[in-house]
Amino acid sequence: MQSTPQPVLRDLVLVGGGHSHVGVLRMFAMQPEPGVRLTLICTDIDTPYSGMLPGYISGHYSFDEVHIDLGRLCAFAGARFYRDAVVGLDRQNQRVICANRPPVAYDLLSINTGSTPKVQHIEGAQALATPVKPIAQFNQRWLTLLDKARQWPSHRGRMTIAVVGGGAGGVELVLSMQYRLRLELKALGRNPEDLKFVLLTSGESILPTHNPGVRARFVQVLLERNVEVHPHAEVVQVSPGCLHTRDGRTFDADETMWVTQAGGPAWLRSTGLALDAQDFILVHPQLQSLNDPLVFAAGDVASFVDRPLEKAGVFAVRMAQPLATNLRRSLRGQKLLAYTPQRHWLALISTGNRYAVGSRGALGFGGDWVWRWKDRIDRNFMRRFNSLPTMDNAGHPSAAAHVRQAMNTLGQMLKDIQARGKAPTTRLSLTSEESLQAISAIAMRCGGCGAKVGANILSRALGSLQPVERADVLIGLHSPDDAAVVRVPPGMAVVQTVDFFRAFIDDPYVFGKIAANHALGDVFAMGAEPQTATAVVTVPPGLESKVEDLLTQMMGGAIEVLNATGCALVGGHTGEGAELALGFAINGLIDEKMDSVMRKGGMQPGDVLLLTKPIGTGTLFAAHARYAAKGRWIDAALQSMVLSNQTGAAILRTHGATACTDLTGFGLLGHLVEMTRPSGVDAELNMSTLPLLDGAVDCAQAGIVSSLQPANVRLRRALRNADEFINDPRYPLLFDPQTAGGLLASVPAAQASACVQALKAAGYVHTAIIGRINPQGEAIEPVLLKT
Repeated sequence: MQSTPQPVLRDLVLVGGGHSHVGVLRMFAMQPEPGVRLTLICTDIDTPYSGMLPGYISGHYSFDEVHIDLGRLCAFAGARFYRDAVVGLDRQNQRVICANRPPVAYDLLSINTGSTPKVQHIEGAQALATPVKPIAQFNQRWLTLLDKARQWPSHRGRMTIAVVGGGAGGVELVLSMQYRLRLELKALGRNPEDLKFVLLTSGESILPTHNPGVRARFVQVLLERNVEVHPHAEVVQVSPGCLHTRDGRTFDADETMWVTQAGGPAWLRSTGLALDAQDFILVHPQLQSLNDPLVFAAGDVASFVDRPLEKAGVFAVRMAQPLATNLRRSLRGQKLLAYTPQRHWLALISTGNRYAVGSRGALGFGGDWVWRWKDRIDRNFMRRFNSLPTMDNAGHPSAAAHVRQAMNTLGQMLKDIQARGKAPTTRLSLTSEESLQAISAIAMRCGGCGAKVGANILSRALGSLQPVERADVLIGLHSPDDAAVVRVPPGMAVVQTVDFFRAFIDDPYVFGKIAANHALGDVFAMGAEPQTATAVVTVPPGLESKVEDLLTQMMGGAIEVLNATGCALVGGHTGEGAELALGFAINGLIDEKMDSVMRKGGMQPGDVLLLTKPIGTGTLFAAHARYAAKGRWIDAALQSMVLSNQTGAAILRTHGATACTDLTGFGLLGHLVEMTRPSGVDAELNMSTLPLLDGAVDCAQAGIVSSLQPANVRLRRALRNADEFINDPRYPLLFDPQTAGGLLASVPAAQASACVQALKAAGYVHTAIIGRINPQGEAIEPVLLKT
């Protein structure tokens, strides 16, 4: 997570990862706006570039070649990336309503979500047709169709694939699918004629927005490729294996792809924003909503009031520059500039087989050279977003540079206050009260209790959160006092632990969940029930509203995790610091007879060694800080880290676990040694069965490791045969420090298979048997590596 001396003064929130927004992110990365915090909310980590999607379907490009990595791009731009679905807007309070997290506050909002198929009025279409848009969700649908075609049984006859929609998107799709699927059948030794392709359009011809010469070229291509084209075929019903048109005709269709009748996402209808008949957001030439100056829109989801624009990727790409300019000018309080879309644009439409046709106004031309030209243009576009520079410590500004930047900002802000009302400011437009808060945030702050966050901010931030109530909490947040008072039930003993660390991701809600999970891990590993938690928080200084929102997001995630485990948040301390950080002191309860305690020292020879989660978080987030990790790797790691160990610990106890610990900073080897020593045993560790997070080996092989790794590597002396495995790509991960890692446990061999099965069924899908416990031998080194 990036730290900066600049306080957050304004929140610019981008909803959707479309072509316009990736351009905005890159432009703000190249020229940051001091005091502006960017947040991208999107359901997808990888967003496809529409211009290369037909080439991907044809098999000419790999997945990564046609997708922009939003997680990595956001890290490069210093933007927070929230992976979630937007379901509404609270425009009165300037908040974005999300499906799975607290509302996200904005000062300025931009929407670039693309379009959504309007198939709800077509009987059967939602259940039986596959919409191409939104294209970010198309990949899995395409892979499913690819697999279906490969496995199509010959006794069912020809497989008919229908495409509904005769525009450029539909024509490119049917030709690209046909090219790829015929090659797939040939590779399997099957007859490609077992596939039949049909294109239906409600108009009188295909490509209605292109000139007659271009249309004639594609009519000829479709004819030569034996694709049936049916004009005046408006589909009004989809039934199993059949399409029904308005004029009463029917067409066989074993698979239907829908490339028509798109509109804005359904949630826009409840926002009160001015929309057109297709639920797209009506915008001025400045790309600003007609009835809300704080909302901008671009790409397919925007409806340009000056003149209708075709829903083409070229406009979304071209809108990025004027959108970024106007967002910046709006935040500064400056006059916005009008965007003037071109009247004619060049469309390069591919035919699937490395051939393309160019169309611009009355001009049309085609050939293999056009496809090569298109390929070069597309690759150059993608290079701007995927070829990002990596960073190391030397690439970050020094502490002295941070101080100089902060002082320069402070001086400029003072000048702006003095000039208020006399001359337009070139900085963010702030009220006098906000300017004073900003100066206070930048200036040297008090230490000690003077660094505490204000009571009003705390009460507002925590007021919307509801910690679970427990009868054994006598005084807690429900009746705050100097300290919490908690009853220890008769016959129970208290288990105490504490964890604290700074944020390593820019999503405070997810960070709050991970911090709480990490702190609870020790309690679960010992077989205890969590009772209470006390929080310790540091937040960077800033405008009161920004600090409040940050606390609400982070503590919202933490309390969600604590509540799910029955752990009551009873108090804490919140202070200002250079970086966001969170920790918890956890109290747990366990039977004072200690019969149910799972300790590190109970391993028995013959036990099987289990691990419930994959490893690799340390190297992955070290790479993330250098923009060297793929976004989907980081997303998978986060999904693992937010998975609670509570159920896993219970399953291990049920299956007679003899020892248990949670994997954290010392890494797999460090924690294993912590278990073997007090147990008086040796251990075998199977490298081939270690569960690994996607990308962990790639990052380690690139030489990117956690800052704690060198200290952990000193434990290699515990390995009996380290020299045999030092070149194994998985070897560095033995020392990789984990955050909110899984449970490492020894289980009687007779129970191991059932235990693994139960853990996987409970959601710990990466659970693996990674070794076995042996009697202590004569060798000093307790751990033997095996393949």
